[in-house]
Amino acid sequence: MNVKILFGLLFSSLLCFSQEENLPKKFTVDANPFYGSILLHNPDISHLITEHPSGIILAFNRKTYGSQEWEQTYNYPDLGFSFVYQDMDNTTLGKNYGVYAHYNFYFFRRKLQFRIGQGLAYNTNPYDKNLNFRNNAYGSHLLSSTLLMFNYHRENLFKGIGFKAGISVVHYSNANFKAPNTSTNTLAFNAGLVYDLDGGKEFEYLPKADRETEKIREPLRFNLAFRSGINESDVIDSGRFPFYIFSAYADKRLGRVSAIQLGTDLFFSNFLKELIRFQAIAFPELAVAEDTDFKRVGLFLGHELFINSMSVITQLGYYVYYPFDFEGRVYNRIGLKRYFGDRWYGAITLKSHGAKAEAVEFGIGVRL
Repeated sequence: MNVKILFGLLFSSLLCFSQEENLPKKFTVDANPFYGSILLHNPDISHLITEHPSGIILAFNRKTYGSQEWEQTYNYPDLGFSFVYQDMDNTTLGKNYGVYAHYNFYFFRRKLQFRIGQGLAYNTNPYDKNLNFRNNAYGSHLLSSTLLMFNYHRENLFKGIGFKAGISVVHYSNANFKAPNTSTNTLAFNAGLVYDLDGGKEFEYLPKADRETEKIREPLRFNLAFRSGINESDVIDSGRFPFYIFSAYADKRLGRVSAIQLGTDLFFSNFLKELIRFQAIAFPELAVAEDTDFKRVGLFLGHELFINSMSVITQLGYYVYYPFDFEGRVYNRIGLKRYFGDRWYGAITLKSHGAKAEAVEFGIGVRL
């Protein structure tokens, strides 16, 4: 994994605390031991699912009380950082240490908490063709990681101490930056304690009715975006190559929090050049011509969820120009955008085919 991914994760972490300095300020910490199983999302990792991984999730959270309108819109979420230690209980897989920036969202009178975090993890025993050739899940020490938690959550039950319990999902992958990259998903049960650093002091939430809200009405807007990064095919040691993606799309706001998108992508994925050459020479039965075009063109439909100056994008696409068969014609993209003013934005996205990641994309764009 390269410096861009590290920068991207630090970038997303800083976004969490980029809000204005407003009072009140309240902080909590929580600790959640967990125990679970690795999900068999791909039969190629069946030899790695031997025991039940365990570990602990530690978190630092900052409460919000509605000083900004987006906080009221999303029911006063928390912003914070998590640390995850996970023992895979398998010597081939080793252990993982991860750091994440996260949001906590609340439901049902704040008794249910949903945490979503994105970060960077370090694996102690990745693939090595001589020393650890059985580890086809992690091709590098550094991995991108996603943390999901859905918990029953109660704070300040006794002198600032609370309780939480539920389920967690932890995903590890290097997004094909280096092969192999079969990845793992852990489903775990967790239970732990929450502690209020103010000892249980209560603050009032700013009522939603106290803020003026206006419906956002915008005409159709057009976007131009450029994305790039480095990735490798599934052929181990085939080499890492840069890719370039040019996108043009229109979006239409549906309200304050969402918009729909329709557009096109032009892909210049240089790793496909090497994969085409490799298959043409090594597998003549596949009838792949060495001069097959490596470019692809896709059409996509997307959705954008706005959270303050950030947004979450999800897109589903279909290749209309597809001269070389690689993972099928349907692709999807999910990621984060950060707006700098009304027009310019940066983005970190994951492009995949179903559950099969192709690349982490780093992009810039303009909304006209």
